[in-house]
Amino acid sequence: THFLQTKTLRRVREIRSQLQDIMKSQKMAVLSCSADWDRVRQAVCSAYFINAARMKGIGEYENLRTAMKCHLHPTSSLYGIGFTPDYVVYHELVLTSKEYMQCVSVVDPHWLAEQGPMFFQVKETSFQARMASKRRGEEAVQQMQAELDKLRSEREQA
Repeated sequence: THFLQTKTLRRVREIRSQLQDIMKSQKMAVLSCSADWDRVRQAVCSAYFINAARMKGIGEYENLRTAMKCHLHPTSSLYGIGFTPDYVVYHELVLTSKEYMQCVSVVDPHWLAEQGPMFFQVKETSFQARMASKRRGEEAVQQMQAELDKLRSEREQA
């Protein structure tokens, strides 16, 4: 098996269909990210940045906002894959003998800072890293402005 569950895949299909219907009703173009899975993970990060955790030790994470200790659930596809991601977001915590994170996705810490700047910031240690971060921020603002301009143009034409 590939850690895929029929029930979960059905739910994914339902949610995808709902999102497509919402986008069509709002006259938004339905675009695919193709094989760019980072865009999917960024979307998940934007929804769950409140539930972000950082690795503290082998198999142990700490919620970035509450400092609560939590662990990957043994049924997670990330559990036992040979490496432990530094940063994750999760859907829920389940309390058994420990606090276990369920529905976990690996995220980039820069995404957390972008999605929740009131909660997170990335501390750059070198001048080059700070300049690269500044450039990324400026590029993100330019990209958002271009997307807004495009949406405004499309709505004016509709």
